[in-house]
Amino acid sequence: MDHEAVLALFDRDMRERARPYGPDSVVERVAGVVRHVGPEKGWNGVLWSDLTEADADAAIAEQVRYFAGLGREFEWKLYGHDRPVDLGRRLRAAGFTPDPEETLMIAEVDELDLDVRLPQGIELRPVTDAAGVDLMADVHEQAFFGTDSSRLRHLLLTQLAEEPDTVVAVVALAGDVPVSSARMELTPGTRFAGLWGGGTVEAWRGRGIYRALVAHRARIAVERGYRYLQVDASDESCPILERLGFVPLTTTTPYMYAVP
Repeated sequence: MDHEAVLALFDRDMRERARPYGPDSVVERVAGVVRHVGPEKGWNGVLWSDLTEADADAAIAEQVRYFAGLGREFEWKLYGHDRPVDLGRRLRAAGFTPDPEETLMIAEVDELDLDVRLPQGIELRPVTDAAGVDLMADVHEQAFFGTDSSRLRHLLLTQLAEEPDTVVAVVALAGDVPVSSARMELTPGTRFAGLWGGGTVEAWRGRGIYRALVAHRARIAVERGYRYLQVDASDESCPILERLGFVPLTTTTPYMYAVP
């Protein structure tokens, strides 16, 4: 893989030319910034920027004013190669709080090791309705302790009802007990499919379930004609993904702004 070329393609297709995450959202391009404006329970934030030392502070202040006017908490999704180099410091000075840094990992699907089997006693169930979304949200709240699943519920219910071809969601069950879940976002017209929300209940970690869910979604991406898979990986996920064939390209940090 040509890392520099793939990262540039990712920036162009998934950030600068981003599509709305759902039918109730819009993407706006204003003054060097691409922002995603969703409903109150949706995702709101800045996906991409082309800023300099001279105009960065003004652009940050404008986005704060805009989202504050909507009464929305929002995220500035900062990547390690974004400019200016001190953009993170400027965001903190403007009142943003950084969440833990993650690693942007990308793989060519044709180069992945997809010969992965589910652990004994585990079966996968596609999420296609509200009952499946409830199972997935329950796992999400247990796997990411303290996380509110309302945004995930809204996103999935909207996608499944109005744009079902843009998402693949799955729950892993041990008997009738949901123990892991994950989804894949499919963006028409691009070569990237995004893996999101992969989480396993603590008591079931270390058994290969997460790895199996990655391979399951990757096989579907191949069938749908996508060339690359993208993950914002935590420190715990990085080693598993590297063994499957993913490579780290840069870092990504969510900078959150809570509107007073």
